[in-house]
Amino acid sequence: MANSQSARQRTRWNVASVLGVMGGVIVGLVVLAFLWPVATSSPKDLPVAVTGPDQSVDAAEAAIQQADGPLALEEITDRAGAVRAIEQRDVYGALVLGDEPEMLVASGASSVSVQILRGVAGELSQPDAPVTVTDVVPFSADDPNGAGLTAASFPLVLGGLIGGVLISLLVVGAERRLAALVVYGVVAGLAVALVMHSWFGIVQGHFWLDVLALSLAMVATSSVVVGFNALLGPPGIGVAAVLTMFVANPISGAAQPPEFIAGPFGEIGQFFVPGAGSSLIRQISYFPDASSTREWLVLAAWAVTGLGLSAVGHARNRSMIDLPESELEHRGQHAAVKA
Repeated sequence: MANSQSARQRTRWNVASVLGVMGGVIVGLVVLAFLWPVATSSPKDLPVAVTGPDQSVDAAEAAIQQADGPLALEEITDRAGAVRAIEQRDVYGALVLGDEPEMLVASGASSVSVQILRGVAGELSQPDAPVTVTDVVPFSADDPNGAGLTAASFPLVLGGLIGGVLISLLVVGAERRLAALVVYGVVAGLAVALVMHSWFGIVQGHFWLDVLALSLAMVATSSVVVGFNALLGPPGIGVAAVLTMFVANPISGAAQPPEFIAGPFGEIGQFFVPGAGSSLIRQISYFPDASSTREWLVLAAWAVTGLGLSAVGHARNRSMIDLPESELEHRGQHAAVKA
């Protein structure tokens, strides 16, 4: 009897094989999701201002075009205008031509773009007129290479997912889940700000503005997880995780300029939580003059979308509970017949 029962519990060979194939495919897709933006990215269309005498500007544009360089030059009237364009995040740097040529860079915008602009400055330098490189928006002294700011983007995404999963599985009731989301967002945003702002000095700017941005970014992710769970049940958590981790995060542009990501995906990534969140935190820290309206609106829109999904899912579930017992029994019999 025991042997026959054990035999019945064993997984069939074909099922085991299918599960193995599915597991391998899933691993491949996960690796593809993370490596595709890196493998297909290329330095291109990097917005850079240029100013100086017309003849010098024309010569620089011709040289960069002939070398098939990665820059997209935008003419600016003077050096002050170029600095202003950098501080407003309209461009990643500026080439100031004249008797003393200068390349203006902004480490706070992207360490990758700085490397490219330094290389271009070296190529344009002449023995009698070297191009000086000036960093007008450097990283903080506590994070001189920007490694901490880049590394923090993934834990923020993961933190939002963890919060959403915990609330979905452990909190019952629409109002209670909403309250849990608010409390989680405030506490998580404050905790992360204390670590990144006060402890390590990775993010700059006003402390409470950092708290608000970090809280909204994580609430936006958690809200989507809770919303999909309310709408689809436990599989909804997987849908939200795939959307956030394997679709939105790789094209967020947190580690490289969005312009370098293949196709329109770099720009599309700015309309998901990871892209908008990392861009907002960077702007608060280093570019207070830049407009961050889009980033705030994107994060708020995702938070509201998650709450809307939760409302729809809970309303549907409540309507099912309120059905007369005869109707529930009829639906159960109908489902049994279909099965």
